[in-house]
Amino acid sequence: MKKLIYNLFTFSVAALLFSGCYKNDTYLGGVVSPYFAIYDLRNLYKGKPVELNKNSLYGSSKIACITVSDHTNGNLPEGLLIVQNNPRLNFLRGVAINIGANAKNYLPGDSLVIDLEGAVLNKVNNILQVSNITAQKITKVSSGNPINVSRVNIDKIIARPDDYESTLLAIVKGGFTYQPTADQKMDGDQQVTDGFGLLSIKTENSSPLAAIQQHKMANYYGIIFSAPAEGKAIPYLKLRKPEDVVPLTSVYKTPKIIITGWNNDPQGTDANNEYIQFLATEDIYFTESPFSVVTTNNANASAPTGFPVNGWATGQVRTYKINITAGFAKKGTFFYVGGTNKLINSTSSTNISTANWVATYAYHTLAGQDFGTATTNLLANSGNAYGVAVFAGTTVTKESIPEDVMFCSTGGSLYGNGLGYRICNNDYYDIINPLNLEEQPFYRSGTNLTAITYNTPSDAGLFNVFGGEFNMTLGRWTKARAKITHQLTKQSTLEEIENPEIVTKLIY
Repeated sequence: MKKLIYNLFTFSVAALLFSGCYKNDTYLGGVVSPYFAIYDLRNLYKGKPVELNKNSLYGSSKIACITVSDHTNGNLPEGLLIVQNNPRLNFLRGVAINIGANAKNYLPGDSLVIDLEGAVLNKVNNILQVSNITAQKITKVSSGNPINVSRVNIDKIIARPDDYESTLLAIVKGGFTYQPTADQKMDGDQQVTDGFGLLSIKTENSSPLAAIQQHKMANYYGIIFSAPAEGKAIPYLKLRKPEDVVPLTSVYKTPKIIITGWNNDPQGTDANNEYIQFLATEDIYFTESPFSVVTTNNANASAPTGFPVNGWATGQVRTYKINITAGFAKKGTFFYVGGTNKLINSTSSTNISTANWVATYAYHTLAGQDFGTATTNLLANSGNAYGVAVFAGTTVTKESIPEDVMFCSTGGSLYGNGLGYRICNNDYYDIINPLNLEEQPFYRSGTNLTAITYNTPSDAGLFNVFGGEFNMTLGRWTKARAKITHQLTKQSTLEEIENPEIVTKLIY
């Protein structure tokens, strides 16, 4: 103990002697960057004007930014140069610079340095903007720089409009709640949906952009602004040029069958008690038009290991197939595929054999039909990704494209070396990347990253309901499926998992 005290004392004295070798007035310290992030700039505004100087900017005086505005077509707020940057924690933020007629002199991709000394930050006409900036305060560093455009779902913009104000973003797979005719244009206020919400696209009638034709489905690029309504900010998008509307030509056909829910972890044994719920979008006689359901589990030790060489047809422990070759599903009704027990929540629970079971199979003791090893778990309870796909016909190969497909979780050897589980065009996935139009045919390729999450705790009888809206007239999802976790008991009834308040609906 005495030795420890002695060592600590010696260390302390040495530290004091070492520090005494330097004078406080010779310590240089850190140097404050002259550049301020727009993220921090926006946070300075607390409801009243802010004078910008080195004191209010904490030692900084400038912003380095990229121009996103284009006044060529007269559709943006006059006099406002719109710039953005993301040096602060990679948070992309934008702001308007009020420079009057000079705003027309700058084009998207212009890299600028703007001196903020003496400027004022204030909200004018519902737009946060910097004023008192002269032309001499702006230095153009270069032109034609690429702009990374973010894909943002509309629900996120609605939830946090201030985060997206004055930024350039893309609304992907946007469509109308009606089928546009050839003479309908983008003039005025038009609402589009991406399946996650509705957003107005406002186009000045005096702008040539008002003559842009409406499309069944398109990507919309533009700058976000907002207007007050009922005490809150309502965001809207402004187009800049004709190229900001990109029609999508990829085929989005109406699936004959939609996946609407599943029970992957009933309360009790899973063997022959798991099942999947589907919705028919047309009358289907399975004797005449057979289908097949394939599930995949991807635990690290599941054979064959590695990327799925034959995709959904890989077999063994990785994929399991059940054929639907009999029965009938009426348009707009639910039907089920799963284990032979037909219980809602495993052993000692309600028998739901009165449901429309078009295919039951003893997956615990029988090999899959064409491929798949007998398994206790048709669908996993935790860990790496599992998925469900439904195919037209009973022949499934590595080239087969599902009628519908959904995944849970993201882990495992799912995609690589040109191998993977093929997806279809639905509310979650796109065979062609809607932003860069490159092929991405597999789950986890390109933007195909969406998956539901596992329920916790396990063995709790939690049923996965996928609530959304598929518009039969438009042939597209107008409300993307979202997982609703429904607690089952041993006494639960079929009506609970077919509750019209929570399940996927067909809209006509």
